[in-house]
Amino acid sequence: MACQKVVVEKENPFVTYTIRAGEQYADYFEYEVLTSITEMKFVAVFDSSAIYTSAIPTNQEDVNKLYGFADNNMHHHINSARIGWRWFNNELQLFAYVYNNAVRSFVFIKSVNLLQAIHCAIKINGNKYLFTVDGTSIEMPRTASVADGYKLFPYFGGDEFAPHEIKIRIKDM
Repeated sequence: MACQKVVVEKENPFVTYTIRAGEQYADYFEYEVLTSITEMKFVAVFDSSAIYTSAIPTNQEDVNKLYGFADNNMHHHINSARIGWRWFNNELQLFAYVYNNAVRSFVFIKSVNLLQAIHCAIKINGNKYLFTVDGTSIEMPRTASVADGYKLFPYFGGDEFAPHEIKIRIKDM
């Protein structure tokens, strides 16, 4: 029997976030205050559990939330920036997703492959957010003036709940 080398990431491992069937929030999150935010960088990996069909067909176009932060010391439905995702047209699509003064908007960034390490960043640049996914960047407006808030974790849906268990692996960079 041959020996196998096992590599364990001790300093900064991936965290697996699980959204259980019938739920919206991931089972693991820890409230984390962020001050003087300049940039959030992370790597995400989606597996085949990201493939889903909404109970209400028009909800398939809804954007789920991956990772990001509340901004301006406000609730995230007032000011925030996140990468969003959905399974739509047989592909995993990622979005820039923001709230500015309680007005939500989102813009498609790119489609990505399942089981691929996806490098993401959200950078604050004055009155703009710069969202980058694997080298493709999108700018969105930012109305916040204070770069303080809290971390936001994976979340499924809006008015629907996860149709089955969804697992997303994320590693902060």
